Amino acid sequence: MRRLGGRDIVAAILIALLAGAIFTSRPLQTLQGLSLDILTALRGKVVGERRDPATSPVVVVAIDGETYETPPFKGSPTQTWTREIGRVLGSISDGGAKVIGFDVIFKNSIEQSEIPFGDAPLGARMRGFDRDYLIALRQISDNGKLVLGEILSNDHPEVPYRAQRLAVRNNVRALNVHTDADDVIRRMPLSFSIEGKPVPTMAVELAARALDAKVEMAPSGAAGLSGYAIPSTVPNTLTLNFRGLSRDVPTFSFADLRACVEKGDRDFFRRAFEGKVVLLGTVLNFEDRKLTSMRLSGGHDGTPSARCALPAAAGTAQKARSDVAGVFVHAAAVRNLIERDGVTELGFPSRTLLTIAFAAVIACAAGVFAPSGALIAWLGLTAVWVVVAVWAFVHALALPLTEPALASLAALAIMIGYRFVLADRDERFLRKSFAFYLAPEVIETMVASGKMPALGGEMRNVTMFFSDLSGFSSIAETMTPVELVTLMNEYLSAMTDIIEGHGGYVDKYIGDSIVAMFGAPADDPAHARNAVRAALKCHDTLAELNEGHPAFAGHGLSHRIGLNSGEAVVGNIGSRRRFNYTVMSDTVNVASRLEGANKYYGTAIMASETTMAQTGDSFAWRELDAIRVQGRGEAIRVFEPLAETGAESAEQAKVAAAYAEGLACWRAREFAKAADAFEGVAKIDPAAARFAKRANVLTQTPPPPDWTPVNTLEGK
Repeated sequence: MRRLGGRDIVAAILIALLAGAIFTSRPLQTLQGLSLDILTALRGKVVGERRDPATSPVVVVAIDGETYETPPFKGSPTQTWTREIGRVLGSISDGGAKVIGFDVIFKNSIEQSEIPFGDAPLGARMRGFDRDYLIALRQISDNGKLVLGEILSNDHPEVPYRAQRLAVRNNVRALNVHTDADDVIRRMPLSFSIEGKPVPTMAVELAARALDAKVEMAPSGAAGLSGYAIPSTVPNTLTLNFRGLSRDVPTFSFADLRACVEKGDRDFFRRAFEGKVVLLGTVLNFEDRKLTSMRLSGGHDGTPSARCALPAAAGTAQKARSDVAGVFVHAAAVRNLIERDGVTELGFPSRTLLTIAFAAVIACAAGVFAPSGALIAWLGLTAVWVVVAVWAFVHALALPLTEPALASLAALAIMIGYRFVLADRDERFLRKSFAFYLAPEVIETMVASGKMPALGGEMRNVTMFFSDLSGFSSIAETMTPVELVTLMNEYLSAMTDIIEGHGGYVDKYIGDSIVAMFGAPADDPAHARNAVRAALKCHDTLAELNEGHPAFAGHGLSHRIGLNSGEAVVGNIGSRRRFNYTVMSDTVNVASRLEGANKYYGTAIMASETTMAQTGDSFAWRELDAIRVQGRGEAIRVFEPLAETGAESAEQAKVAAAYAEGLACWRAREFAKAADAFEGVAKIDPAAARFAKRANVLTQTPPPPDWTPVNTLEGK
C-alpha cells in the first residue's frame, strides 16, 4: 500500500470526472436503462415479490390462441367478432368493472367491405352487423366505463373506425409507449398534445377513472393524480415498475368469457371484475410482443384466472420469457399509478455526481493499492452498492448501477496506467536502485511511506552504525585467499542480513568494516532502537558463528561496533557521472571514532549519549565514560548497551552497578574508592580492569586542581 500524493489526488479526481462524464453521456444513455433491467432482475431473484393476483386492481381479458381455436371464432375474421365482444363487455360492465380499456384497435368494420358478393358489395349485405356492438359501446361509454385505444403517428396512425368513435363519444386515448434507443420499453408517456392541449394516455386515463380523480397536467410535463406526484425523470413519462413481473395480473381467456355469457353466469363476472380496471388485448406468441425491463429476469403474460365455462386448455402454464404481450405494459402502468408505485429515477446531475464519486473512490484505491488489491476493492464496493441499489429498488427508487460500476472500472484501469507511466516511476527507480542494498520489507516500507530519497541530498535524523573486526589483518595473513573470501562472505552476509532485517541500509563495505545507517533511505522514527538491537544481534551472531561455523573455526573473531545518532546529509552524492547513495556529517565521523574507542575499554559496542537517549527505556545501559575523540574538542558521554530492558543477566547487573559506583567516585576525585569498586569486577569486565589501573595511577599521583573526568583518546 502506498500513500497518495497531491499529484495522485489531482489525477484521481480528473480521471473520475472523465470516466463519470463519459459513462453518463448521451451516447451511453442506454446504460441507464440497463440499470433498470438489472435491478428488476435482481429484485425478482432476491426478493421474489410474489403477490396474490386477487389483490391486483387490474385484470386482462386476453384474445389469445385459445380464442382463435374455439368456436365460433375459429376460422372467422376478427371483424366478425364484434357482436360477441360487445356481449362480453356488457357482462363485464354489469359485473361491476370500474373501467374497460381497449388495447386492440378495430380499424374497420365488415360493414365497410367492398368485396363483391353477388350483385352487391359484402358490406352492403352485412349492413347492421355491428349495431349491437356499437350499442354496447355507447351504453358502457355513457356510464364512464369505456376507453378505446388509438396509435398516434404522423405517418401511419391507427384509430378505431369512425362509427366506434362516435359510439363512445370520442373517449379514445393513445396507446403509444416510450421506446428507448435499444428498443426496450421502460417508460410510459403520460400525455400527448392534441390540438394544443395535453390529453392523458390510455393508462393515465384508466387510472384516473378508477380513482375517480382528475389528472393534473403541467406545461413542463409534470403530472399528478389524486395527490400522487407522478415521478418523471424523463419529462412527461412514468418509469414503469414491473414489481411482480406480470405474474400478479389475473388473465381471462376471451373464449371462456364468451362461453360464460352463453351460460348466463352473472355471479362469475361479478366475482372476477367488480372494482377492477379491465384491459382487453391480444395475448399471442408472435404478435404485439414487447421488450421491457423484465427482459433479463423473464416476464409473464399474466396468471390464468379461474374458468367459468370452458375447461382449461392443455399447455396453458405460463413460462417466463424475455418479451411480454403489449397489454401487460399498460397493465403495469395502470397499477403503478393506482398504487403510487412508479419508479423514481435520479436526475442527470445526481446520477453524474454519484458516478463520479464512485469512480473517484476506486481511482484513489487504485492509487493506494496494487492492481490486484484495487480490483478487490472495486469488486467489494460494487457488491455493496448492488445491495444498496436493490434495497432502494424494492422501495421503487432506481439508483444508477451500471454507470458507477463501469465508470469506476474504467477509472481503475486508467489510474493503473497512470501509475505505471507516471506516478510509479520514482517507485520503480527506487526499487531498482536499492534492490541490492536493502531488505525487501524495508523497500516496501519506504514505498508505503511515500518519502523517497532526494536527489542531491537531504537532512535526516539517522543512527550511524560502524563495525570492524578486531586484529583481522594478522588473522588474514594466516589464510589462503579462498579461505579469506569464504570467511568474509559468510561474515558480511550474516551481519548484513541482521542490519537489513532491522531496517538498516548498508552504505559500504571497507574491507572487513561495515558502514550502515538507520533512518534512511527508509524513514524510521525508531532508527536508534533498531540500530542498537541490530548491534546486539550482530554481537550474538558472531559468537554463534565462531562456535559452530567451519569457516570461523580456530579464528575467534571479534568485532567492535560504534553507534551515533544525529542529523546527517543523505542522498545521491558523487560526481556528475557516477554517484552513490551515502551519508555525510559529523554524526558519521563520531560513530567511526566510537567504533575505534571500544579498544580502549575492551568493549564490543559503544554508543553515544544521543543514541542512548533516543532509545528511551528499551535497553539496559551502563555509562562507560566521557571521552574526547580525535578531531573533536567537545567531550562525549559514551554508553554500552547490555541487553533489552529486563533481559540483562545477574552478572551484567552486578558489573553495571559496581562500574557505576566506581565511575561516580572517579568523577568525585575519590580515586582510591574508585579503584576498589572497579577491582571488584575487574576479573570479569575488561572496562573495569582498565579503569582500575587508571584510578590506581591517579591515587599515587593526584591530578591538578583543574582536572576534568574526560578521557582524551589519542588514536582512532
